[in-house]
Amino acid sequence: MLKRRVNFFIAFVFLIHSIFTLCAFAADPYPSHPIKLIVPNPPGGSSDANARILSESLSTILKQPVVVEFKPGVGGGIGNSFVAKSKPDGYTLLMGLSSLMVSPEAEKVQGKTALYSVDELEPVAMISNDPLVMLVRTDAPWKTLGDLVKAAKEKPNEITYSSSGNFGPIHLSVEMLAYAANVKFMQIPFGGGGPSMMALLGSTVDMTTVIPSVAIAQMASGKVRPIAVSSPKRIKLLPDVPSYREAGFDAEFNIWNGLFVPKGTPKDIIEVLRKAVKQAVDSGEMQAAMEKRKMIFDYRDANEFKQFAKEDGDRMVKVVREIGKLQ
Repeated sequence: MLKRRVNFFIAFVFLIHSIFTLCAFAADPYPSHPIKLIVPNPPGGSSDANARILSESLSTILKQPVVVEFKPGVGGGIGNSFVAKSKPDGYTLLMGLSSLMVSPEAEKVQGKTALYSVDELEPVAMISNDPLVMLVRTDAPWKTLGDLVKAAKEKPNEITYSSSGNFGPIHLSVEMLAYAANVKFMQIPFGGGGPSMMALLGSTVDMTTVIPSVAIAQMASGKVRPIAVSSPKRIKLLPDVPSYREAGFDAEFNIWNGLFVPKGTPKDIIEVLRKAVKQAVDSGEMQAAMEKRKMIFDYRDANEFKQFAKEDGDRMVKVVREIGKLQ
């Protein structure tokens, strides 16, 4: 009987030890294996460049590979939804573009079912914020944004612009201006930013909008002229080009990029990521890499980013709903 009790006690002690050992393994400090950073757009765009810059810094700081993975489709909806529905354990992150704030509403306006909701994603940090630059050909009659708007008032829906598609960045940037100026332009959608730019150069349309790095390259050719930027104020890369607001129109459009995690991710994991981004920012390497690519560095920590993203999203959603009423 005593021997049986001793054996039971030994077995019990072994069981307790095993449980504590398993718990110790389960509680490995985050991160303990590679992390995926999802880019919801095709390679070569703004979110791709931001993701590569951020992943290099985070891999060094977190001492685990941060692997960039592309999941494009439905204007970013496929990748955004993938992360929103992923396990909230810190191993699936999103390089979110500003369009993620408006995509669900845009789907509803078009009579479709949204693939995700904005509140399924938690912002961690914003790292860049590019405006779009409005371009016309150098032989166009409009020298200023005021000239263009005046012409659009006189001839509604006759001035054309190329875009990358309905509710994409170009479409929204122009329509937000049109809404503020109470004018109507005619959108001609193309299959991406590149074809949209070629449409302007080929005289298929009257104007378009592009990110600053593309605008500067095209301006150097002497074929196009900038007449406005969609940011709240002028940018250092184009100091002679006024903003929409400076030209007298209460509109702005931002293409920001930021890090998101699925809703429900533990606060301690979010804190690890937040501090890692802050460390990368403080090193100066991220800003230097962005400036080299003519991207506009704009770091905002979680709380400030969350507030900014909501305010920016509300502006876009308002215009998306107005566009929907006109269709």
